[in-house]
Amino acid sequence: MEIQLYRGDITTLHVDAIVNAANPSLLGGGGVDGAIHEAAGPSLLAACREVRAQRYPDGIPSGIAVATKAGELAAKCVIHTAAPNLALIKPNPKILRDCFMNSLYVAARHDAHSIAFPAIGAGVFGWDPQLVADIAHEAIDRWVEINKHISPIHKIIMVAHTDEVQAAFEKAFNLNAVQDIAA
Repeated sequence: MEIQLYRGDITTLHVDAIVNAANPSLLGGGGVDGAIHEAAGPSLLAACREVRAQRYPDGIPSGIAVATKAGELAAKCVIHTAAPNLALIKPNPKILRDCFMNSLYVAARHDAHSIAFPAIGAGVFGWDPQLVADIAHEAIDRWVEINKHISPIHKIIMVAHTDEVQAAFEKAFNLNAVQDIAA
């Protein structure tokens, strides 16, 4: 399993699955959610509305992960997961861990060979970037240990969009960021 750290725009990566740190409504929002919706075009919003109509009429619960088509992105699918919003509830690291692990399970079910993660929860949902990075590292290590012999996933890319997130991922994963990735 290869794990890389990329500093840049997650929407430009050529990976099988891009994880969206989604607003629970699935209807777009700020930060990475807004950037993914904008880059993917209107078909992503239509796919998210379909998920709401068929499975989650009130939006996705925190920790759940669901896949949609990727619209105009280079990825095959977008995996949407919502971190707990710290403006609304107390921190729950287990639910944040579930965001990472469930995203990996959904990606594997969609036969993804590569997946890109943002710092789920570290934006408008108020999580400390270092805590997010540490939880991501723990969750990914655990998932890889359980699934390494059966999963199609062979590349995981952690995507940093700020200096603080980059430093947190570098510390947690003991990696150095790269600017260009041939995915």
